[in-house]
Amino acid sequence: MDWKLDRTAKKPLYKQLAEYIENGITDGTFPPDKPLPSERNLAKEFNINRSTVVTAYDELEANGLIQRNRGVGTTISKDIWGITKKRIPSWNRYIEAGSFLPNLPVTQKIRQQSVEGQLINLASGELSEDLFPVKALRKITSTRSFIGSLGYDHPLGNAILRETITKHVKEFRKIETNPSSILITSGAQQALYLVVQCLLKPGDAVVLEEPSYHYSLPIFKSAGIKTYFLPVDKDGINPEDLVLLHKKHRIRMIFLNPVFQNPTGTLLSENRKREILRISSEYGIPVVEDDPYSLTAFSGEKMLALKSLDLNGNVLYISSLSKIVASGLRIGWIIGPKPVIERLSDAKQQIDFGHASYNQWIANDFLESEEFHAHIKNLVEKLKIRRNQIVTSLQCYLKNQVDFFIPEGGIHIWCKIKRDFNEMELLEESIKRGVIYAPGNTMGSQKGFVRFTFARENEGTIHEGIRRFSDAFHAIE
Repeated sequence: MDWKLDRTAKKPLYKQLAEYIENGITDGTFPPDKPLPSERNLAKEFNINRSTVVTAYDELEANGLIQRNRGVGTTISKDIWGITKKRIPSWNRYIEAGSFLPNLPVTQKIRQQSVEGQLINLASGELSEDLFPVKALRKITSTRSFIGSLGYDHPLGNAILRETITKHVKEFRKIETNPSSILITSGAQQALYLVVQCLLKPGDAVVLEEPSYHYSLPIFKSAGIKTYFLPVDKDGINPEDLVLLHKKHRIRMIFLNPVFQNPTGTLLSENRKREILRISSEYGIPVVEDDPYSLTAFSGEKMLALKSLDLNGNVLYISSLSKIVASGLRIGWIIGPKPVIERLSDAKQQIDFGHASYNQWIANDFLESEEFHAHIKNLVEKLKIRRNQIVTSLQCYLKNQVDFFIPEGGIHIWCKIKRDFNEMELLEESIKRGVIYAPGNTMGSQKGFVRFTFARENEGTIHEGIRRFSDAFHAIE
């Protein structure tokens, strides 16, 4: 055989072998009337373990290309060339060939365990059921008539909701805007996706914070975007670092989470906000502000959005109701210059033909109601209690072994573990003991960190979760 395995390639050897055999079936190298080479012969021919050949044959059999017959050997499936003339697609190859990349395996594992596992969940960035305003939302759906249309809505989203959001961001974020500059999206995640897909092209360079939730998103790599990172300290990113990075790499866009940043919980200082806007105007670099947490300040103070200081239209502002009302509503929005909003709206129409009108009606009525203000007050009080609990629990079980910044809002606490450890080993041991969290390497490249989220569990399970994490931590010493 002239074909050889490429041992330097990232693709596993068994996949290379499976593709070689599949291509050979197609081009006639392996005729349908003769058995395929035995596992032992293939292993000897290519100097590989027999288990590698077995795995390759397993994949080919799963795809309906071959069949194993005891006493006869491995043969090409008759269903390919027989009477039916049918062939099962090689779905694994299609999955791997797609341009939209999957989440990292560790991220997939965390999300799967968060949904399916009976674990204490200190990983998921959503509210617990008891923090949802269920009574208020039931009241809206049971006592108020739905006045919207059940047909396709306005391309930018429901006009009444956009008017309500205009008033909402003015009251709570000090942002001046108008309904024609707002696009309703399916949460902040879709907003980020639209921005990356519509406003950037392959090869463009962008700045992300490190650590950052954005670090874990594959949407940048899927789009061929080059990502560069700026460290976050107690006051956010350093604007001077931003200038140096731009001069070196011609930065096309800056992605920031200025208020109670995920995962550090820090606030971008007002001086740095103003300096970043100055740099943005001087060099013509747009800023994407992701703001899920600004209404959760434990002091009750209204947080100043970066967009509120934007006099030139340099900031695209993204927010949602996911982290403050209910993730299942799927209501988010982007505020920006009208031409940009119209471009993003056109793309959203291609994806889903507009947002669900029923959800928009519920969101609008809740935002306009007195129940919204009462809900936010109650939410902040309970989140503060949970924040205090996780701080107490960390001090109880890991007092001299972790350093952490105590956030004044948001739902995350970022911990630096003082000794070396294997991040995946600690995660696996923690899952065995019944607790899940986000390893630091899903948020950035620095080692030795973990992120705990305190919005999903109550005080009792938070304390028990940290105890279990501590037991796992000491078990891998």
